[in-house]
Amino acid sequence: MSLLQTTDIRRSYGSLPVLKGINLAIEPGEVVSIVGASGAGKTTLLHILGTLDRPDSGHLTIDGENVFKQNDRQLARFRNERIGFVFQFNNLLPEFSALENVCLPGFIAGKDEKEVRKRAQTLLDTLGLHDRLNHLPSQMSGGEQQRTAVARALINQPAIVFADEPSGNLDSRNAEDLHQLFFRLRNDLGQTFIIVTHNETLAGMADRTLTIRDGLIE
Repeated sequence: MSLLQTTDIRRSYGSLPVLKGINLAIEPGEVVSIVGASGAGKTTLLHILGTLDRPDSGHLTIDGENVFKQNDRQLARFRNERIGFVFQFNNLLPEFSALENVCLPGFIAGKDEKEVRKRAQTLLDTLGLHDRLNHLPSQMSGGEQQRTAVARALINQPAIVFADEPSGNLDSRNAEDLHQLFFRLRNDLGQTFIIVTHNETLAGMADRTLTIRDGLIE
């Protein structure tokens, strides 16, 4: 069974159809990029796949769960426990340290505080941030902030991580480091990634590149 599978996902805003019947399957351990022109529906699709938005019709299965059969509260819990997110702007909370930012999803999930802190520290160590544990986001570089955001996405051992233009706010060197990190995490942890990007280099590195045009996957 595929880790993620969609059947005829459709979404309109008013009278404007944005997604016109998306069918796709993602296998465990894949790194898949989604590309397309602005307005093609990439972010809309990512928000639906990540359960941040519901489709008008169609089905989405993640890790064996028909997710949109759940109510909003159940879906929020599923999202916290089984899905990770990395955004263009890292969305770290400025008043919390790197370690505290990474721990937050684990605390929200009600996991043991000691175990969450231990895993957060291990992740930050793995991502080369062992000397940044107690730094605030404002005390870190853009690349360090984004690696912290990646650690936060991984804290609950999600089935899948969604990344929306993850290197769009980074210089070329930090962008390249981040791109390599995704594949290292796939190789070391078996992590699955779906990445929306305009970055041709990152898209070309992926196991598969899906192109959205006029609300459909080519």
